[in-house]
This record gives sequence, structure tokens and C-alpha cells, in this order.
Amino acid sequence: MEKIFLIGIAGGSGSGKTTFAKKVLKGILNLESCLLHMDSYYLHSQPKALYTSSGKPNFDHPNAFDWELLRQHLSELKQGKGIKCPVYDFKNSVRTEEYEEIGPCRVVLFEGIFSLYDQEIRNLLDIKCFLHVDSDIRFTRRLHRDVKERGRSLESVISQYYDTVRPMYQRYLDPQRQYADFTVGEETDVAALILSARIKEMLATSEKSQSCEAI
Repeated sequence: MEKIFLIGIAGGSGSGKTTFAKKVLKGILNLESCLLHMDSYYLHSQPKALYTSSGKPNFDHPNAFDWELLRQHLSELKQGKGIKCPVYDFKNSVRTEEYEEIGPCRVVLFEGIFSLYDQEIRNLLDIKCFLHVDSDIRFTRRLHRDVKERGRSLESVISQYYDTVRPMYQRYLDPQRQYADFTVGEETDVAALILSARIKEMLATSEKSQSCEAI
């Protein structure tokens, strides 16, 4: 059986995880690769215990995600199987009945704010990466994205940032850096090329090992 490589990319909201992941995919020439977004695994309805004092759900807490399904899907991808990834509606904050078929593929890039948080998932990852970007830049990127792509108002984005995004980053997200194999700053082009080269090297080594075993 061919070895499957899982690459975890963590970082705060607006740190550029998806953009970085796409640069890496481009660098490996999309060789049997796919991208899995942790955002797809938000719970259908958020736990009331996480709601803020103003009555808003906390989407930046670890318990906002469906960890059971996420672990299952990452394990299946690691085993060389395909999955039916849920589709999340960000404008209405609900999981839809639709799904996206992902895999099987040799390289899986898994990006999300908590992609390095869970020990069981970390044990599945072959490379762990953390994007460390200045808070002002992350906030500005999030503001533009949520207003333009997710139909949010300027006021709601700012309110959410101070209510949950910033405190949850400090409490839960930033500590994930200790688990990363390497940390990437704001300039991601060179880092993406280096990670792409490493992935291609692992693929080549794996294929050479399998060829030797077949002899």
C-alpha cells in the first residue's frame, strides 16, 4: 500500500492558511494531492455553553468543531480512502445536507485554526506547520473576507474579534506553536517552496522504498 502523507497547517483566523496551502499544492504540481478545510467541520449548531455574554456563539473555541467526524475522516484519508466532507454554510452558520468528495490521494493538506490542537490528529500528521502572523494583519484579512465572502457586517466582525477571536487565539491557538515542526511568518512564498520540496522528497523516498520491497 502506498504511504499517505498528511500535512497539518495551523494558524489564527486570517493568517493565510488556505493561501499558503494552495501555494504548496502548486509547488508539488498537484501530484495526487487534496486540501481539507477544518472549517467544514463546524458543528451544525454551536453549544449554548460557549455563547458569549452578548448571546453570540463562539466559533473560535475547540468545542465548536465536530472532532469525532474530523478524526474519522483524517484517519480514513491516511488509510488511502476517500471521504464525504461536509459543506458548511458560513452565511447562515449551519452545516448543509451537501458534501464534497475528497480523496483518495497521496498528499493531504489539512488546514485550520486547530489543526495541531488534538493529540490523536497530531499523531496522524507527517509534517506540522504553524503560520505566525501579526494580529493586525490577521484582523484586517478576516475583516475583508467575512464582509466580502460571508455576508457579515463590519460591526459584527469587529465585535466577534474582541469577544472571541482574540481571547481564544491567546488561550488556545497560539500555544499550538509548540507542536509545529516549523513556523512560517508573513512571507510565505519561500516557505511554501521549501515545504513543497520536502513533500516531493518524501514521495520519492516512499516510492523508492516500495520498489525495493517489490524486488
